[in-house]
Amino acid sequence: MTLINKLDMIHLGNCLDLFKDIPDNSIDMIFADPPFNLKKKYRSIKDNMLEEEYKEWTVAWLSECVRTIKPEGSLFVHNIPKWLVHCVSTLNDLAHFKHWIAWDAPTAPMGKSLQPAHYGILFYGMEKKTKIYEMRYPHKRCRKTRSCNHLLKDYGGKKDTVHPFGPLVSDVWTDIHRIKHKKFRDNHPCQLPIHMLERIVLASTDEGDVVLDPFMGTGTTALAAKRLGRRYIGFEIDPTYQELCSRKLEAETFESKLGDAWVGFYRGEVLSLRNEDWEAVKEYFEIPACSWGTAIDFKAITLKKDIKNSLKDAMSTKSSKQRKNNEQNNTKNAV
Repeated sequence: MTLINKLDMIHLGNCLDLFKDIPDNSIDMIFADPPFNLKKKYRSIKDNMLEEEYKEWTVAWLSECVRTIKPEGSLFVHNIPKWLVHCVSTLNDLAHFKHWIAWDAPTAPMGKSLQPAHYGILFYGMEKKTKIYEMRYPHKRCRKTRSCNHLLKDYGGKKDTVHPFGPLVSDVWTDIHRIKHKKFRDNHPCQLPIHMLERIVLASTDEGDVVLDPFMGTGTTALAAKRLGRRYIGFEIDPTYQELCSRKLEAETFESKLGDAWVGFYRGEVLSLRNEDWEAVKEYFEIPACSWGTAIDFKAITLKKDIKNSLKDAMSTKSSKQRKNNEQNNTKNAV
């Protein structure tokens, strides 16, 4: 078996069947976002397995993920806590636990219960020494008024040590939000924000590495990988979603870069940045004087005007195409 004829494609079929063509220890990172068994309205599957059936199915595809990932590679699994607990009980015997990432994403009230406010993303390495990079994200600031730009976190007497771009990413993510507006969504019940996948890809892979998603949906993982110079393999059981993914990927030309460094963007600003790349990209930012001190408490660094304008042009062209594609896809899928 070889990967060469599998790369940069979305393959149609059941993931358990398609995994059979993937060699052992050949994938750098797998991101899996399976159906949650919550009776969501997918096109080609029924999201309502019996609990034991769902658990057995989960063990089967998790085992295939572990088989195909390289020794230094990683696995990320996105799901609700109820099912992630079961995934942990399986993966602890097959791989090395790294983190349970809590993604702050409030959902609808559920009556007399604690209100669900996060999804989980499990991070496992195949060996104790796993490829992983420290990431940074922008400082959170006051947004009550246009003039209020203070740091929300109180650093006390340690402002002189605050990094000008932002803190290191932890295992609690509160800066990435769900896609709520229909104009930014495809006709799919569980679409994830691409900037979340860009952060995961940046943190766990290098340029040219192979990223696989066994539940591709509308292509978010593959799009993030392509933007960041990685190779991708996608499995998708529904022919309509598979066709949609392929069209989106064919049209995708944006490179998520500042100079020679790969970064994650959101709304024209850098959202995710490798810590080791800061020295290489800081020339592209307007950094307030004495930013390694109290000045950063009042003013954020920003991309330089010419960089922001060129990025805005690239992103606005892409966004208009995306909205047009979304309208066409949603119309087609509704027929």
